[in-house]
Amino acid sequence: MADHTVTVESTLEALLVEKKYSTIRDILSTMNPADIASVFDGLEESRLPLLFRLLPKELAAETFVEMEPDAQELLIRGFSDSELREVLDELYVDDAVDIVEEMPANVVRRILSQADPDMRKDINEILRYPENSAGSIMTTEYVSLRPGMTVEEAILRIRRTGVDKETIYTCYVTKNRTLIGLVSVKDLLLAQDDDETVDKIMETNVISVHTHTDQEEVARMFSKYNFLALPVVDTENRMVGIVTFDDAMEDEATEDMEIMGGMTPSDKTYLRSSTFDLFKHRIPWLMLLMVSATFTGLIITHFESALAAQVALTAFIPMLMDTGGNSGSQSSVTVIRSLSLGEIEFSDLPRVVWKEIRTAVLCGISLAAACFAKIMLVDRLMLGNEDVTCLVALVVCATMALTVLVAKVIGCVLPMLAKKVGFDPAVMASPFITTIVDALSLLIYFGIASVLLLN
Repeated sequence: MADHTVTVESTLEALLVEKKYSTIRDILSTMNPADIASVFDGLEESRLPLLFRLLPKELAAETFVEMEPDAQELLIRGFSDSELREVLDELYVDDAVDIVEEMPANVVRRILSQADPDMRKDINEILRYPENSAGSIMTTEYVSLRPGMTVEEAILRIRRTGVDKETIYTCYVTKNRTLIGLVSVKDLLLAQDDDETVDKIMETNVISVHTHTDQEEVARMFSKYNFLALPVVDTENRMVGIVTFDDAMEDEATEDMEIMGGMTPSDKTYLRSSTFDLFKHRIPWLMLLMVSATFTGLIITHFESALAAQVALTAFIPMLMDTGGNSGSQSSVTVIRSLSLGEIEFSDLPRVVWKEIRTAVLCGISLAAACFAKIMLVDRLMLGNEDVTCLVALVVCATMALTVLVAKVIGCVLPMLAKKVGFDPAVMASPFITTIVDALSLLIYFGIASVLLLN
């Protein structure tokens, strides 16, 4: 794909030099908007305004949504008022909101001044909802039907208004803006009688989300019910918009990945983020983890005399800490994923712990056996380290098995406790659990060593 993009870029560059604009337009018209945006990203910025103006109006708007914020800002600054208005007229409201959130204040003012009153009202309404809520990621563009409409009238309405909607497959039935049901296009097309009314064929058991519902809960509902879109209602069950599958899952996945990586979530793309932005999002976690790792140093210092007496123990510390951290991460990631999908609840904690204990026993015994063979064959025989005795190997292997057990229990318990008290379970992912397990693995290691080697 990368080679193909480079080929298209070089072709467009050559055609621009020869001023064969009609040929360029024909090539771009056959491409997907995401691919066009990728090609534009590799070209000189000075080329973008001309190439963008060669795109058909609808394709131009779809491409604009896929472009990087820097490129979008460049084009907006170069647009005439009429050009900007044409692009905005083709955008869905949620895409317009995403663009507004990425732009500096002076560009936002220009965007809002050129948006039609209805879009401007919708943008301002969505921007008022709390960050990471259903209201903040919804779109107000959906197909609304009245319960007394006939099938024929409903299909005619979809044809007239559907071109501007985010999705037309699922239509929502409202009465005085109150959500009372939904009906799919399939239901309408397969209806036996064109004069049958919508309220006779609609589904009345509608699953919806509130405007302030957290996007994590919204993503969980998509995973559970396999919906393409979810209706968003206010406190009086009045419908205000819909959240589509792609918007909900992409935002939540990005947030969880950043938290699990030990970073504060950011609403900017990587290239859009400044060095100071990255610093602000990373340094709090690094500070916390650095301070918490102090306990590891204190443990080693406390057993310094023991290490001096048995120098061979030092060589196995990294292996034990890494194995413990990896074991805890495996459990935490599995449990966090299950929590996000609604597969387990806090009431399942005993079952989860018991399952992880059994898994840990199998993993611990296997790792301990492999570790014993490695120590005796590699460290003692091949490397000729006489300090590595069978007793030392026994200490290391026993520590290995116990560390895996402790790590897996901690890895499954902490995310569930975090969820119970209202925190995002992803907070208890790899960096945090690894730090805790590191300290505990050392305590186990030196505790066993003290009993078997130092007495």
